[in-house]
Amino acid sequence: MRILFKNAKIVTMNEEREIIQGDLLVDGSQIVALGGAIDQPADQVIDLHGDLLIPGLIQTHIHLCQTLFRGQADDLELLDWLKLKVWPLEGGHDPESLHDSALLGIGELFLGGTTTIVDMETVHHTEHAFEAILLSGLRALSGKVMMDDCNKDIPSSLRENTDASIQESVDLYEKYHGKGNGRLEVAFTPRFVISCTDSLLREVSRVAQEKNAFVHTHASENRGEIEIVESTRGMRNIIYLDKVGLTGPKLILAHCIWLDEAEKDILIQTKTRISHCPSSNLKLASGIAPIPEMMRRGAEVSLGADGAPCNNNLDAFREMRHAALMQKPLHGPTVMPAQSVFELATLGGARAIGHEHDLGSLEVGKKADLAVISLQGLHTWPNEHVDVYSQLVYQATASDVRLTMVDGQIVMKDRQLLTIDVPRLKVSATKSLNRVMARTGV
Repeated sequence: MRILFKNAKIVTMNEEREIIQGDLLVDGSQIVALGGAIDQPADQVIDLHGDLLIPGLIQTHIHLCQTLFRGQADDLELLDWLKLKVWPLEGGHDPESLHDSALLGIGELFLGGTTTIVDMETVHHTEHAFEAILLSGLRALSGKVMMDDCNKDIPSSLRENTDASIQESVDLYEKYHGKGNGRLEVAFTPRFVISCTDSLLREVSRVAQEKNAFVHTHASENRGEIEIVESTRGMRNIIYLDKVGLTGPKLILAHCIWLDEAEKDILIQTKTRISHCPSSNLKLASGIAPIPEMMRRGAEVSLGADGAPCNNNLDAFREMRHAALMQKPLHGPTVMPAQSVFELATLGGARAIGHEHDLGSLEVGKKADLAVISLQGLHTWPNEHVDVYSQLVYQATASDVRLTMVDGQIVMKDRQLLTIDVPRLKVSATKSLNRVMARTGV
């Protein structure tokens, strides 16, 4: 299938950061030509009438398993949020409810121009979320959450045996890694230090290195969490993760708010990937991560919305805006400029998952993951003599996305999802939520 986008303003994010007026041609899953007027045959021609064509947005910390629980855990700090609400609800999932939750999240992501995510599922039924990812057309690095610590705060519905957790994760990797023309990759995803034994984390490090797989977990999000880690492991979070062999460019760490100088040095020296989740950090009152300092020192940073119950939306445009704004009262108005923030949501995400060679920018030979943004609304007008990155970060919203493409497939056009049956999903998701809440009593 050859699809030609005509008359676009193309925000390439190539090395020169060129913004080109012209056309872009997709053949199959790849971009095969862009720039100027392209006079080549195509099966479908889409005239963008000057709208923006941007790389598909990449979010590096999402919990699709939690989308069903949006609005069910508001106004709580992290540990209470987990113990009182989210852990019991996650433990109440059945295969259908997890599938519905994943599709709900994916639909919202597509409507907001997100084409790739790093995802953390729950303990059970992960294959049903994977099937939703494959069915919908999303690109994802995802994994089964691992929780083998018999902590009294963890509900029995989420507790698991160490060996069984490892084996299930390996089985999922062997069955699903690389499926969907490579759109689905599988990571090992221990939840965080306080829900995992030392034995599990060391074995995750060994198995992930053996398979050259990514590890995705949380760290240093909350001061109470750090106190528990220090009391049980005798050292701070990042130092412990480094000791068990997990730090490095194949580790994606969500949050990284409360870091001491030694921990910052470790993250930078090991090139560990940091996923910054500004909206979640604000809503849970977790704190403000030292992102400007870490970026200045060369850290690898990208953006994520986290789960719907600790954010209430999965909107990459809000994450960009919050990432830019929340640092300015601390560091001044020039910190986190719009172009740098937009890079976190595109190339930064691609680098985080090791796909900078084929994602994160619009260039010939790269994957056809892209989004079309309309700037015709009053909130983006006038749009003459305005910096494009400023428009994207400070003005545009998810509702301005009029088309989303992943791997050469149009998954959303004119605000209509093309791979998800929305009316059926709404009915099924409502039944699933009612079923989970009745089962758990939350």
